Amino acid sequence: MENMTVNDIVKATGGSLLVGALDVPVCDFCIDSRDVKEGDLFVPIIGEKVDGHKFIPDIINTAAATLASEDIDLNGIDKPVIRVEDSVKAMQDIAHYIRNRISPVVVGVTGSVGKTTTREMIAAALSTGKKTYQTQRNFNSQIGLPIAISRIGSDCEAAVLEMGMSEKGQIEILSDLAKPHMAVVTTIGVAHIEFLGSQENIRTEKLSIISHMDKDGILFLNGDDPMLSEMKDKMPCKTIFYGTSDWCDFYAKDIEFGRSKTSFTVVHGDEETTVTLNSLGKHNVANCVAAMAVAYENGIPMEISRDAFPDFEGQRLKIIEREGKFTIIDDTYNASTTSMKASIDVLSDRPCYGKRYAVLGDMFELGPDEVKYHLEVGAYAAKRNINEVICVGELAKNYKKAIDEADTKVKAYSFMDKEEAAFYLVSLMKPEDVVLVKASNGMKLSSVVDILKSS
Repeated sequence: MENMTVNDIVKATGGSLLVGALDVPVCDFCIDSRDVKEGDLFVPIIGEKVDGHKFIPDIINTAAATLASEDIDLNGIDKPVIRVEDSVKAMQDIAHYIRNRISPVVVGVTGSVGKTTTREMIAAALSTGKKTYQTQRNFNSQIGLPIAISRIGSDCEAAVLEMGMSEKGQIEILSDLAKPHMAVVTTIGVAHIEFLGSQENIRTEKLSIISHMDKDGILFLNGDDPMLSEMKDKMPCKTIFYGTSDWCDFYAKDIEFGRSKTSFTVVHGDEETTVTLNSLGKHNVANCVAAMAVAYENGIPMEISRDAFPDFEGQRLKIIEREGKFTIIDDTYNASTTSMKASIDVLSDRPCYGKRYAVLGDMFELGPDEVKYHLEVGAYAAKRNINEVICVGELAKNYKKAIDEADTKVKAYSFMDKEEAAFYLVSLMKPEDVVLVKASNGMKLSSVVDILKSS
């Protein structure tokens, strides 16, 4: 928050100052009492288990000010306390206030899979020509996005904001906060389908990112995604398709996968430029094309934006190469059918002089058809260039079932214990082998990676 005071907070929220001075500067939001620092506006969130108001006495001597949506004991407090109806709504009101004071080009990014990597790539591409800010950490929710917006500096020329959702109506709220000039939708998967009912409903929700987009804004859609390619000529705004299919407005061709890098050519009309991407997977090629398309529409030529990618480092899939030992592909952050298939492709396409192993755990939040989706992933793995699939978890047994029923040379083994699966791998893997570890974050397969790394 630049040049913000308690008085601005009162104006933005329509709240009332119970105690303290209006001219006190406020620098940042804080929603965790353990992280409060000088200059922070503390926002007490009322959660299912913990009410943040109980921490106000602990933080009030450090924070610049605090919001309060409940009665609190003001005895002995001289720091500003601003009474509001709802602390989360107040954060959003403050974000609106700040958004109206700044004028960068705002790019909103959403999708079932790949939004974080795509957001990072877009920020990298834009940074080759503009001073760029991007969402930090996982600040992509109704609580997180206001924090992200509050940290956009007045000298920022472009801001790339990630938007996540789990229920109907959330993307529209985030679009209203961000008011993007450009919007990117990466994929329409089945994550959160138990809350939204169908992929069509998920698509409708994701596409609502344009509900508060600038009237002359541009929507970028992934032409490789069947649910999004169906929207060609159906959107009420300028729409640009990107991907690896030659009908897209921006597309990649001549894709070659290396051990840790990918090379390809990006084509737009009569223009072509070669790219080296420090990442693997056809899905990441498409993400990179999206980033270069956004940069291009912001006046940055492709031969300039491509310089962002030879050393690009994302937050998700990590390739751990160890001298004289087997290689680990760590993709344990999260999982859905789309991202599972993408990671399986990374393993299958990567050059390997030994055997390829995949440790696949349960996928969560897939609703009543969760068994079907696990069988689908298992059937997909059975067709790829993999030697063994190690299935970890109850739902993961369906990977094995599908592989066992397929006409394939891929072998499948099932484990309920993560450590047992890890030690099984350690006992047989050789230095020239590669192993992928992938599951929903709740499976905590990072412990498998830890054991493999220490072997």
